[in-house]
Amino acid sequence: MRTRFFFIILTLPAFLASCLKEVSPSDALTTDNLTSTVTGMKNALNGAYALFKDHMDFAGGSDDNNMYLRQYFQMNDFASDDIVCGQTTTDAFYYSFSLAHTPTQTNSRFFWYVSYKIISDANTVLAAAAGIENPSDEVKQMIGECYFLRAWATLGLARFYAKPYTQDPTAPGVILRTSISDPSSKARSTVAETYAQIIADAELGASLMNTSRGVQYASKEAAYALLSRAFLYEDNTDSTTYYSNLVINSGRFSLETASGYPSMFANATSSTETIFCIAFTTVDDYKKASIASMIYTDGTSGWGEEFATTSLRDTMSAYAGSDVRWSYIVPFKDADGNVSKKNGIEMYMISKFSGQGNSPTLSSPILFRLAEMYLNRAEAEAKAGNTAGALADVNMIRKNRGLENAQYTAVPAGKTILDVVLKERRIELAFEGHRAFDVYRNKLALNRTYWGYHLPGLKESDINLSVLPTNYDNMIINWDNTKTIYYIPIDEMQTNTLCTQNP
Repeated sequence: MRTRFFFIILTLPAFLASCLKEVSPSDALTTDNLTSTVTGMKNALNGAYALFKDHMDFAGGSDDNNMYLRQYFQMNDFASDDIVCGQTTTDAFYYSFSLAHTPTQTNSRFFWYVSYKIISDANTVLAAAAGIENPSDEVKQMIGECYFLRAWATLGLARFYAKPYTQDPTAPGVILRTSISDPSSKARSTVAETYAQIIADAELGASLMNTSRGVQYASKEAAYALLSRAFLYEDNTDSTTYYSNLVINSGRFSLETASGYPSMFANATSSTETIFCIAFTTVDDYKKASIASMIYTDGTSGWGEEFATTSLRDTMSAYAGSDVRWSYIVPFKDADGNVSKKNGIEMYMISKFSGQGNSPTLSSPILFRLAEMYLNRAEAEAKAGNTAGALADVNMIRKNRGLENAQYTAVPAGKTILDVVLKERRIELAFEGHRAFDVYRNKLALNRTYWGYHLPGLKESDINLSVLPTNYDNMIINWDNTKTIYYIPIDEMQTNTLCTQNP
């Protein structure tokens, strides 16, 4: 009943103009072209995808650092023990290193804002699609993608602004926005309610998506991958295994071999391992405002001020000559061939977001890939007591990373099978936005006992770098430390009277 669809659009022009992103060339969305059922929905959906990578004004100002994926990875990984801060900076990402969070820090404020903007765009398309009788498979696919995007954005918010499910499912979660008619003032749902909504959206999205549009768009398997991750975060071992299996056994993906792995991230859209990525083009090469800029430089591009930690490199050290995952940790050497230092910190650059089209600052960031599904399943098997299954999955990863001659035959002495899985997970998924959350959701402590500017007030000149002072703030972060989650941004607190703040 097309007339009903037209009625929805034509009676909501003011809402759409304010809710949907003002676009220019990257997503070409206007309220006018929303009146075309399929073409309009596709344009609107493309606008939602573009929000992952577009730079935009925020809070009355312009800042090239304002980009969803830049904040997503930095707010995750800079708070971990995989990346060390090489100097003080006025950039808001410093709060992730120092854990000195505030409700006014701009990276967190922007991430909250653009996450709900993605959700809002998805909800607007869903509202329009509700007026279509007997939708085609193409329309169902786009509806499913909207549910996926809403689930993704909500899960990202939950990871930053709420306690992990395994710590306290009754704790405050995030504000669930599931309709364009939601009131502006709305209370936070519980963590359990938040995950229930994420799972419901991803399951519904999976049931509707039956047309593959390429790995730069959501798919049935991408929704299964999201469900695998969400159930892992709940410690639901059966469901984690079930959805991991659906992806692994789909026949659509295969692990990159040791020869293909070093170029996987530079060629994400064509990799056999990519389930879902955000496709960047040369137009989207933001140079010193890119994701790569803070963690990589070839000497002429990027800032290159943050580096792979001694902690991670020590964890990987046993197979430095054969494990191809070392290819993404690049020593920056001086004229004599020695590893350069910045403020006493060895400059081991990180190139996972570099190399597309031979550019040091361009990539198409992978949000889900097959290796994670094996590791999700391995963790679920470890927790369910299936040691053999967990070791087999870990060995599958290792075999494809140059370690076919270094397979586990048993759990090493003094370690648990979960220790083995989490170690492999750390190495395999390093710099991809997992580490800190993996530690805290498993109720472990994060050990950052190494020199770096995550230690506020401590200067290189004040200490013997080989013997750090004990019990210094920000060295050992226990899982129940309130600093492990971010404050709800001030913008929400000032406009939403029902929203409560994190401690």
